[in-house]
Formats: sequence, C-alpha cells, structure tokens
Amino acid sequence: MTRTAPLPADGPGRAPRVPSAAAEYLQLVLDDAAAIEYEGPLVRARAGGADPDTLAEVERVRLLALQVRAAFAARRRRESELSALFDTASDLATLRGVDSVLTAIVRRARQLLGTDVSYLTLNDDAHGDTYMRVTDGSVSARFQALRLPMGEGLGGLVAQTAAPYATASYFTDARFHHTDDINSGVREEGLVAILGVPLIRGSQVIGVLYAADRTERTFDRSEVALLGSLAAHAAIAIDNARLLEETRTALDELSAATRELRAHTESVERAAGAHDRFIDVVLRGGGVEGVAAAVTEALGGRITVLDEEGRPTPAEVPGSALPPDPAGALGLARSTGRTVGDGEWWTAAVTVGNDLLGGLVLQRAGDLSDADQRILERAALVTALLLLIRRTAGEAEGRVRGELLDELLTGPLRDPDGLRERARRLGADLDRPQAVVVVRVEERCRGRALAAAAHLAATRAGLAGVRDGRVVLCLPDLAPGAAAALVCKEVAAAVGRAVTAGGAGPAHGPAAVAGAEAEARRCASTLEALGRGGQSASADELGFVGLLVGEGRDVPGFVTATLAPVLDYDARRGTDLVTTLRAWFDTGGSPARAAETLNVHVNTVTQRLDRVARLLGRDWSAPERALEVQLALRLHRLTSADD
Repeated sequence: MTRTAPLPADGPGRAPRVPSAAAEYLQLVLDDAAAIEYEGPLVRARAGGADPDTLAEVERVRLLALQVRAAFAARRRRESELSALFDTASDLATLRGVDSVLTAIVRRARQLLGTDVSYLTLNDDAHGDTYMRVTDGSVSARFQALRLPMGEGLGGLVAQTAAPYATASYFTDARFHHTDDINSGVREEGLVAILGVPLIRGSQVIGVLYAADRTERTFDRSEVALLGSLAAHAAIAIDNARLLEETRTALDELSAATRELRAHTESVERAAGAHDRFIDVVLRGGGVEGVAAAVTEALGGRITVLDEEGRPTPAEVPGSALPPDPAGALGLARSTGRTVGDGEWWTAAVTVGNDLLGGLVLQRAGDLSDADQRILERAALVTALLLLIRRTAGEAEGRVRGELLDELLTGPLRDPDGLRERARRLGADLDRPQAVVVVRVEERCRGRALAAAAHLAATRAGLAGVRDGRVVLCLPDLAPGAAAALVCKEVAAAVGRAVTAGGAGPAHGPAAVAGAEAEARRCASTLEALGRGGQSASADELGFVGLLVGEGRDVPGFVTATLAPVLDYDARRGTDLVTTLRAWFDTGGSPARAAETLNVHVNTVTQRLDRVARLLGRDWSAPERALEVQLALRLHRLTSADD
C-alpha cells in the first residue's frame, strides 16, 4: 500500500507540530494502514524533543485515529454481514432448493466469522437426537457423520435449551456433558473454539448452526448475533422447504384425487353407457352379438363368446382370440363369480343359477380396472338373460314345431288345412317342397342335437322334432342331399361328434312328409350298414342300394319313386309304356326284337322309348340308371295284382 511521506518538522531538529501529526494520522486512516504504523508520528515527535503537552496531544490524536480506523473496520464488517444476510434473503426469495440455501448459509457463516469450520445440524424427532446436515471446511468423515444425543455436547445443549453457547476451549469447558463419540469426532476434526446458535421455528428448536476454530478463540456478542441472524434465515429456509414440500404433497394428492375422480367419472360414464346399450339390446330383442358390440364399444378390444365347454361360438372364430386355457379360465370365473385375467385375456362366466351357459372373453392389452371388470360381468349377466330368453322361447317354439311335425309323421292326416295354418303361424309353408332329413345320433347327445336342429329349422322356416329316437327335420327349398349335408355339419358341431344324416324328398304337401321321412330313415340306416356312419346322403344318391341293404325295405316306395311318371302316363292315357320297357330290357335293348315280341312296328317301339326318355330323363338308359329301372320293373311285376 502506498504511504504518504511524513510531514517535515518545523525546523532542523524540531518535532512536528500537532496539526501536521493530525494530518498524518488522517492520511493513515485514509490509506487503511496497519495499527502499528500509527506509532510513527508519536515516535518522531519524541525523537524531535517535543514537549509533554505536544506529546499528549499527538497521543490523543493517535487514539482518535485508531478509534476512527476501528469504526471504519466495524462498519465494513457490518456492511459485509448485511450483504451476506441480504444475499441469504435473496436465496430464500427465489425459493432455491433447501440444500443449496443451507450450504450457502454455512459457507457465509464461515467467511463472515473467519472460522476454520462451519456446520449445521438438524433434530431427528424419530431418533431423539440431532444429526449433521451441512458442513463447510470439514476434513473428517467421522465428524461429518456425527450424531449428537439431546443434551450431549455443546450442540446437544443448544438444541435442548434453545440458547446460544460458545466455548473458547471445548475440551476444558465443563458447562456441558462430554461423550466419547462426540469428543472423538471433534478431536479428529481438530476443533477447539466452537460457537453454536439454535435454529428456531416458532417455539421449537429444529437444529443448530455452528462456527468453529482449530485454535482458542473468544466469540464476541456481535459474532453471536451475526450467526444467530444466519441461523434465523436457515430456519426460514427449512420452514419454507417444509411448507413447499407440504404444498407439493398436497398438490400431488389433489392431482391424484383429481385423476382418480376423473377416472371414476369416466368409468361411471362407461358403465352407464354400457348399461344403456345393454338395455337397448334386450328391449330390441337383440342377441349376444349386440352385447358383444356394446362391450367392445365401452372397453375396446375384441369379444369372443364361449359355449359351456369353453369353445368359441361360432366355431370358426380363430383360436388366437382365446386364452391359453379357455375352459380352465371359464371354470375359475364360474367358481369365483368374478372376471378372471390371464395376460391380455379377461374371462367372465355366463351363468343362470348353477347352470353354466357359456362365457365372454375380452382380448385387450393392459390392465382392466375393477369398474371395467364389472362392465364385463354385467355383460355376462345380460348375455345369460338373453340366452335364457332364447332357450325358453326356443324350447317353446321347438315343442310346438315338434308337435306339428309329429302329427305330420303319424298320419292319417285328418285336417291338412289346419296343419298348414299352424305351420304358417310358425313361419313354415308346408306347400313348399320340403327336404326331409333324419339324423341318427347317440342317446346322450340327443338333447343338444335336437336343440341345434330346432335352431336350424327356425332360421330356415322349417320344422324339427324327435321321432322314434331319431332327430327329424323338414327344410324347405333345399335338395335332399344338400339338406342332409347341412344338417350333418350343424348337428355334429353342436354335439361335438360325428352324426349320420339321411335325406329324402322333396315332399309336396302335408301328406307327403311321412313317406319322405320313412325314405330318409332308410337312407340313414343304409349309410351305417355300408360303413359310412358319420356321413350324409340322400335316397336319390343311394338309389336301389338303399332298397337292398336298408332297414324296413319299402318296395312299393322304390317302384313308385323310379317308375311313377311312366305308370301315371299309362294310367291316364291307356298306353303300355311299361310293357314296352320290359320287352326292350328282355331283348337286350334291341328296338327291332322288342317290336317282334310286341307285334308292333319298330317305329312304334322307338316312339314309345322316346316318350319314356321324356318322362324319366334322357339318362334312363345309362348303365347305373338302367339297372334301377329294370329292377323297378321286376318288382312292379312281382307286386302287381294284374300279373
């Protein structure tokens, strides 16, 4: 630092005047000189032989200059302290993290008090002690992890009494209780002089702020006050952090409650919407498909309907939409009465009382909430209601259709017109050509077979029932072979095993149904006799084979089915086409030799054979068909009363 040269004396060998000494002291104050330099003017005055009054005045000026210097130093220190407090308040105002604020406070305490170490401890109410939170200048890991029991050591005493304590020599101070753990930590850090002030929130001490030196030192009142001010700011920072944390927690709880309320509201709205859809499906007479659509609309994903054995309905639903063990999931859902989750599949049982009617499987990624599970369970309940209604209605309608079919098969028909009217009320028209199908099925599967047949008959405006242990159907506007194949497929899918179906017809009018049923029954018996059980065929497809091997052979029926057009023509026209056919077959299919046998011209035979072709079809003389015609002619001769 630049120093001003001493003022000259008044003359050679003479001491400086007092005004000159005062000016020199002012310059020293202005230059912020060290205290030792304030001795210079006084020494020179003595050396110059100044009188005692002059020396006393110079001494007085020196003391005043030192006081001014001390005042300036105190003011600068106060300004530094106020600046630090202001910075701390700014930290609090900006709501920085509590850790960063506490770290800044501890660092400023060390800087302002000029100590080797500063640190801050907080009370732990759960453990009943106080622990180290922030340190600055510390080098001992043991000291940084120190915990002080309440009332132990200087810090424990501050925390217990809520009053500041200071010691110039910690280990020789007997005002507080020393413990081995605390003493070891303090000794390892090398601390000697310690000042501690309480952190107070309201009327509660929450911690202690310390300033410490590694040499003996006496802390004055201003230093205690300064550290107390910093401790107050630290307490505010901690309290603000607590309030902020509580606010954040409250906001989080409020947000969670809002989300939960929103989710609950959405689930209630979904449930209400699904409930309305379910009611609409029931009131409109809809089916399970409508319920599945309502569930898909409410929950998303894909719905598969199961039967009571855990198989998808209809059977062609791909297996990828099913859980790994659909039957097991369905059984568990039935026993628990709740939705069963298995990965992305959720299964609800469709039950009525103790009867399992089927199930609903929802395939959807992600969890299904309790409210959404209840929607699926409600859908299963509505499905059970619809199935029960359908079953009841189906049983009633099936009973009526069965009774009507039984009357058609029993004969003789006493009131054909009444039967037609009853059929009309059921949506059936007995005057339409009817294919009659007889199904041979095991007795234990007969109930499910009849249910499937009744459903098929109802959807196709036909009739279904049971006759002599066999399931019988009348299906309009189908060829007998196609009808038998359709019935065989549907009933087999329902009972889960192969069935045998024979078809006959078409039957025209109520009176023809019984005969067609007998022919269809023979056809089914023939299939089993031929080792073709589990298949379907019509009487036309079997031909005379059915006559040869079938049960209860109906010779007149076979003859009529094969030769009816020719026999009717002869009866109406008085011709003799049957005799011409016999002669043709007897002569090996030669028109000329047949003409000789009949004593007619060969052209007459040719004309008669052309008429036969128009009546029986152009393929009547083909090998397979010719065999049936020739057999029918033989049987006709054997059964005719005229021959």
